[in-house]
Amino acid sequence: MSKRIRHHVNPLSMNYLDFEVKKPLLDHRFTEVELGCAEGEFIFDRTNDKPEHRIIGLEIRRSLIDDINSKAKGNFPAITGVFCNINTHIPRLFPKETVDRFFINFPDPWFKKDHHKRRVVSPSLLSELVSSLKPNGEIFFQSDIFDLAMDAMSVFEEFGPQYGIYNVLSEWSFMRNNPFGTMSRREKYVTEEGLRVWRILYRLG
Repeated sequence: MSKRIRHHVNPLSMNYLDFEVKKPLLDHRFTEVELGCAEGEFIFDRTNDKPEHRIIGLEIRRSLIDDINSKAKGNFPAITGVFCNINTHIPRLFPKETVDRFFINFPDPWFKKDHHKRRVVSPSLLSELVSSLKPNGEIFFQSDIFDLAMDAMSVFEEFGPQYGIYNVLSEWSFMRNNPFGTMSRREKYVTEEGLRVWRILYRLG
């Protein structure tokens, strides 16, 4: 019988708010981190595109991280999956100026209004991500849900200036294309369906 994997986990549940995490090994390589890597399809494709990079996937579902690390062992030494809650563990995982780029690919939309507080991009998370970025580091966000993308952009635009980050295009501007090439599973599906993807890229500097 195949194991059952929950597709949605409430990151604000008491069961997930605080637990010990295993810190990834950080070194001199260009380091990219995907927040909410799920089964890891994006990070494996990313290491094929950028084999010289250090690729780390963060996920709140332990079974998925176990599968990622099992697959990566031996064949994909640049990849590490980390079981964690990004709402609480970012400072423990990544000290100041250790990450070159964060990816936030098609996060859970949490459509119900009273669930909006569970959406991944918040002022507190933004502060922690920026603190972990190296000079000229980047945060890339994309979604096919306009409301979710606008919600994220509002956080970036309101709080970004005080943290020293800026939209690489201009204020309140979305990107049409993915500047990094590597596509997540959802991005591939949405693109094949001819639907719009809302992308934003912010840079520290």
